[in-house]
Amino acid sequence: MTRGGTAKGRQPNGASSIYLGKDGRWHGRVTVGVKDDGTPDRRHVSRKTRAEVTKTVRELERQRDKGAVRKAGQSWTIETWLIHWVENIAAPNVSENTIDGYRVAVNHHLVPGLGAHRLEKLEPEHLERFYKKMQETGSAAGTAHQVHRTLRAALNEAVRRGHAIRNPATIAKAPRLEEDEVEPYSVEEVQRLLAEAGKHRNAARWVIALALGLRQGEVLGMQWTDVDFELGVIRVRRGRLRPRYEHGCGNRCGRKPGFCPQKINVRRETKSVKSRAGQRPIGVPDELMALLRRHKEEQGRERALARDLWAEKSYVFTSPVGEPLNPNTDFHRWKDLLKAAGVRDGRLHDARHTAATVLLILGISDAVVDSIMGWEPGKSARMRRRYQHMTSRVLKDTAAKVGGLLWGVDQMTGRAVPEAAQSPVPAELVVHVARLGERRIPFLHREHADEVVAQWSEDWPDHTAEVEEWDRWRWEHQGPGGASAIRDRMPERAVVFHARALFLVGGERAATVVPEQWSVPAWDFETDRYTDCASAWRTARRSGAGQEVEAQVRGTARTAVEAAFTEACAQAVDRAQNPGKYGDSDEW
Repeated sequence: MTRGGTAKGRQPNGASSIYLGKDGRWHGRVTVGVKDDGTPDRRHVSRKTRAEVTKTVRELERQRDKGAVRKAGQSWTIETWLIHWVENIAAPNVSENTIDGYRVAVNHHLVPGLGAHRLEKLEPEHLERFYKKMQETGSAAGTAHQVHRTLRAALNEAVRRGHAIRNPATIAKAPRLEEDEVEPYSVEEVQRLLAEAGKHRNAARWVIALALGLRQGEVLGMQWTDVDFELGVIRVRRGRLRPRYEHGCGNRCGRKPGFCPQKINVRRETKSVKSRAGQRPIGVPDELMALLRRHKEEQGRERALARDLWAEKSYVFTSPVGEPLNPNTDFHRWKDLLKAAGVRDGRLHDARHTAATVLLILGISDAVVDSIMGWEPGKSARMRRRYQHMTSRVLKDTAAKVGGLLWGVDQMTGRAVPEAAQSPVPAELVVHVARLGERRIPFLHREHADEVVAQWSEDWPDHTAEVEEWDRWRWEHQGPGGASAIRDRMPERAVVFHARALFLVGGERAATVVPEQWSVPAWDFETDRYTDCASAWRTARRSGAGQEVEAQVRGTARTAVEAAFTEACAQAVDRAQNPGKYGDSDEW
């Protein structure tokens, strides 16, 4: 180390040095590693006093010893790092569907919202405010959560490569993501769907979804070599990918790539399923195998009609000229099927929930269910809870057994059970239940239930409102929500303001019978139906022939709702004019 600019002796290689420069300031130099070219990476600091520079040098040495010094080289911003990461690091190493999700998160959300931050200056609070703003401007919690996961992966890579010291996305609180409860289709609904499917092409496609629970990509990627008619087995090996088009005309047609008359699909049609558990054989009922045989014969007739237009690719489910089905087209066929069959609307993935529920009713073992559904053995308890819904049949069987245990008669045999097995809970413990239409809200105090019923009757005079009394044991074991739902205070009541507008393709506003703005009363136990935010908005393209775009806003502050309505309508007009920009079509 040198003092006052005069050397007292040469320092060992790599040792830190502090000295007074000719500029009158104190300087320090610390070796923290080796640069890419092999030369020492020596960092320079400068301060007004010796004490200040000594403190800074010692801190830099501590960071070096912990391996927490940022790597020398390019000074990254969030924008430059994310674009570099998604195109040069992630793209060559993840699947096409995954990189599509990464690109949407990066280009449509993260870069516009956080891109100007320096990589090393990003804080968890920046992220939490960003996620909150996303949701306030109409993004779903699931979208914000997916953006958070993308950012966490990108910043983890920055830390591994020494471009950042820490990852604030591992500290920031991610948006709360609540899984929607999905009601599987009943046996009667499935029968109506299958009866309607028999009137259309590729009827077996929907039978496979409802009976075997295969994912959409697994069904559309299935080839005839995967169907063993002798053994009665389907082997799941690959999944269909969503097409991505480029111009085949040299961009001379003036259209988007997906509408180019000479468009070219630049993405492979299928990929291997994502895990070893996903690559699985599935036993097929004889009735379904017979349906597949008939389907193969029908496909042979289509091949003969198409002649030289037929593209022989051996897919089980194809277009009339042999091409694999587009997942987007398949989705719309599902929606059309629901409507034609008179069955309530639902996601295509809900057919998978239905199949898992059927397996539960049949009492199939967990290991076999894992194999059929394509879940990792021993790691799928959460997936079973998510997919297998307690249907009325299961609930009734369980209730009969519990009823016999508690009230002295076995509902299955009619025989009495010992008194020791009957309920020991005293009858005087009462829960006061406000029955509001079809909803039941439990209270510890009668006056709270009475007040809610009285107010509800004023707000909704056409709905039932009354107080019921349940014994405590019965509510905790049979009431919706159990003991955790019982309230010991009066709930809060608010007014929620709504606004809605509909836009035709091209952006023209459509006339509807629904008023543009209205308000409704809401309680804090109705947050599943309303919002407790000042305002929240979204736009969505409606299914069906019209393809109108709807703007919806709701919130507890009238002025905030009115301001958000202006933003929502502007986006809805843009969405009506540019469907591909918002993922409403394959092209953009």
